[in-house]
Amino acid sequence: MTTPRVLVFDSGVGGLSIAACIHNQLPAVRLVYLADNAGFPYGNQPESVVIERSQALITAATEAYHCDVIVVACNTASTVMLPHLRAMTTIPVIGVVPAIKPAVSLSVNRRIGVLATPATVRRPYLENLITDFADGCTVERLGHPDLVYWIERLVTGVPVPEALLSEALQPFREAGVDTVVLGCTHYPLIGDLLKAQLPEVKYWVDSGDAIARRAAWLLEQQGHAADSLKCPIDKRPVEAALFTGEAPGGLGVFLDQLGLGGTDIRGQWPAAVEPVTAAGSV
Repeated sequence: MTTPRVLVFDSGVGGLSIAACIHNQLPAVRLVYLADNAGFPYGNQPESVVIERSQALITAATEAYHCDVIVVACNTASTVMLPHLRAMTTIPVIGVVPAIKPAVSLSVNRRIGVLATPATVRRPYLENLITDFADGCTVERLGHPDLVYWIERLVTGVPVPEALLSEALQPFREAGVDTVVLGCTHYPLIGDLLKAQLPEVKYWVDSGDAIARRAAWLLEQQGHAADSLKCPIDKRPVEAALFTGEAPGGLGVFLDQLGLGGTDIRGQWPAAVEPVTAAGSV
């Protein structure tokens, strides 16, 4: 069989945390990374814009690269466009949601923090997850407007402002949470920094490993042997990193740090895409 390929789609660099999990579990898989950073952040956009842009860009990417699985590594996009995407393609699609259920199973004191974007914190689907899976728990929701921007800039070499980060995380200290859900794919990219800021937190939970396991299952259903997916074939698994705006400076170094090395980094892709003007909260 041909080498399996997975498309990872996000509005920025956050989906690289998902790509890293997929590579760690499935080193034989080639990855195409697609970021609509001209439309970043999706939490600012009307749902119709997110749906239209996501469909158009994913269609262009899957026409340029044969993909066996599509991962929508963006909470906002996952909540609004998965049915539309699944209706237009036969390629299996995986979305992301905050990992509330596994966090509840881990928490000892039943106090859980959800670190997300303001848009995710406001969305009914998060409230529904908490209602369905976190009954009897205290859930502290924290939607900070700047954190994803700090992480986007981190890729270019600008450090995260640790004093401001510490201040932003203070509600978790006051709530005494022992488990934190990383409800945005950007946040695992600064996992070590978050752990240093909140050493009292015992468990940090995100969706990356679960998504990688789901991707493995889908590839196995397509005839790829489980053992073959775990045989490394390339030290540079990212076949292409495609950005609708300017490709972030320093991205190559950042990919290497994640063990993802890529040889084809392109900005303004595809040429026909138009930038959008966003307003509101992420």
